Amino acid sequence: MDATTLHSIGELSRRTGLPVRTIRFYSDSGVVAPTTRSPAGYRLYDHDALLRLELLRTLRELGMDLAVIRRVLDRELSVAEVAAAHADALDVQIQVLQLRRSVLRVAAGRGSDPEETTLMHRLTRLSGDERRRMIDEFVTGTFGAADAEPAAAAMVRAAAPDLPRDPSGEQVAAWVELVGLMGDEDFRARMRRTAVHRAGGHVLDIESRAGEELMELTRQKAAEAMKSGIDPLGDRAASVVDDLVHRFAEVFERTPDAEFRDWMAQSFEEAHDPGVDRYWRLVWIVNGWQVVPDLIPVYPWLVRALRATGTGGRGEPGSPANG
Repeated sequence: MDATTLHSIGELSRRTGLPVRTIRFYSDSGVVAPTTRSPAGYRLYDHDALLRLELLRTLRELGMDLAVIRRVLDRELSVAEVAAAHADALDVQIQVLQLRRSVLRVAAGRGSDPEETTLMHRLTRLSGDERRRMIDEFVTGTFGAADAEPAAAAMVRAAAPDLPRDPSGEQVAAWVELVGLMGDEDFRARMRRTAVHRAGGHVLDIESRAGEELMELTRQKAAEAMKSGIDPLGDRAASVVDDLVHRFAEVFERTPDAEFRDWMAQSFEEAHDPGVDRYWRLVWIVNGWQVVPDLIPVYPWLVRALRATGTGGRGEPGSPANG
């Protein structure tokens, strides 16, 4: 076939797979104009028109609008320029779709009601700048506009949650829970207290008085119990806690009774609030950080175990059966 061969509109339809009415629309719009007309007045198109129509069909299938395609066909824009712009636009659309998918999966898995589903959708639609402003407001509201506690504020800012472009359902759920915590005034007060303690590198009074050897043993036993999946409220925690209580009672010259256990729980609780520890776990999840076992706080487990064994429900604390 040479370049001077003319095609009817029906022939173009057969070659491109486009309906005749669509080609007629493009022709009437001037996007793919006929080369000439037959003596009977029918439109005829040359080989360039065929190539132009095939490119138009390809670009339309790639999602480009007719106005942009016309500029490409008229050589006002290159295919490469338009392809790059549309690829960027598709990236944004894909991100939105992936985010919607994650929200829907969380809603389905949790059996969310309409209010929770709406909240998740709204919070995950926030832009990166909007999320950063939310975190800045949380840090400022927690530590003061003038950063009265700069070390603590810096620590929280350095590990700020940052929802990824394609979050998992777990990350979406963690982000929504984090937003709830950050807006809670009571939680802010608890965060301020524990963050200041951690950032300042302060040592608890019970830690300094017990000595490094006993504290290292305490952290080791609690960490091993956590790694083994021992429930601090279960019976298996009793032997771990009872041994530690007797060791601390000996050092502090106290009776290892319920009152002493309660004192130990309060002492360890000063710098390790369960709600704040939950915040840091959620941050790890949102940021996709690997949870390092050695960095998981052990004191919350120990505090819960101390309070559970101090109730007398497993036998009298300090008795031979628990020693």
